[in-house]
Amino acid sequence: MKVLITGGNGYVGSILIPKLKEGGLELINIDAQWFGNFLPESFTYVTWVKNVNEIKNQDLDQVEHVIHLANVANDPSVDLNPVFSWEVNTLHLTELLEKCKSIKNLKSFIYASSGSVYGVSEAEHVTEEIMLVPISTYNKTKQVAERICLSYKDYFNVHIIRPATVCGLSPRMRFDVVVNMFVLQAYEKSEITILGGDQIRPNIHIQDMAAVYLHFLKNFDLPSGFYNAGFENLKVIEIAELVSRVTGSNLKSLLSNDPRSYRIDSSKLINTGFKPKFKVIDAVEEIYQGLKSGRVKDDPRFHTVKWMISQKIGG
Repeated sequence: MKVLITGGNGYVGSILIPKLKEGGLELINIDAQWFGNFLPESFTYVTWVKNVNEIKNQDLDQVEHVIHLANVANDPSVDLNPVFSWEVNTLHLTELLEKCKSIKNLKSFIYASSGSVYGVSEAEHVTEEIMLVPISTYNKTKQVAERICLSYKDYFNVHIIRPATVCGLSPRMRFDVVVNMFVLQAYEKSEITILGGDQIRPNIHIQDMAAVYLHFLKNFDLPSGFYNAGFENLKVIEIAELVSRVTGSNLKSLLSNDPRSYRIDSSKLINTGFKPKFKVIDAVEEIYQGLKSGRVKDDPRFHTVKWMISQKIGG
């Protein structure tokens, strides 16, 4: 089985690629490597350091599945240069999909969207049928990208994954997502700063996130459409309290103008046979122990917005 993955050097991709290799898959990775390459040097797979819009038809020869992770991720990153972000998240995606139409053996296209497309929702069970209310430019790029992907379902199966906020250890760490950020604050300052606190965030462990993509590779004949992927809906204050219990850190509350609050229901995914194996507490413990032991270190590249600004990525 030949798989093309875009953005394979990112936070999730750096966990996913080793799992793909363990499965004996033939792998092509295309990544601009804005944040570097944290995969083992011993890895043997085809990789091109280039942007998605630079992919050529011959690069896709004999590819059977595509996992599209590459994008400008999260609200603050997109807001740095909205025009650039729209180009990457929608225009370049469309160009890739158009090239995929010519692949005779292509069976499925897996797209990494975001659970944040739901925006603000008071619904107790936010299923895939709930109306989307995107409230940020990032949310809107994802919503439009989803519709673009789905318009190609007559050519190959299209599986649009809406992940919760991912947490846990990765070679290319991210300390700008809520669980990971709280653990770093606890380690460095013995204090966790909470903006607001009542906002609800769905969460998924990074190992489960990678497993979701593998699940769809193995079950590529599942119906095209949207699939939520998140298993713990927690208030921000609940996440902070959990981190505090593990680390012994104090809590500091501040007002927030971030209204995003939503929970997601992943019953549809569960009903396909997927079973999560990890919890938020696992992520907290492994990151904290990694920081204490020195196995995990902070790095400027692990803070997306600051790094993009310093490297003038996108403008």
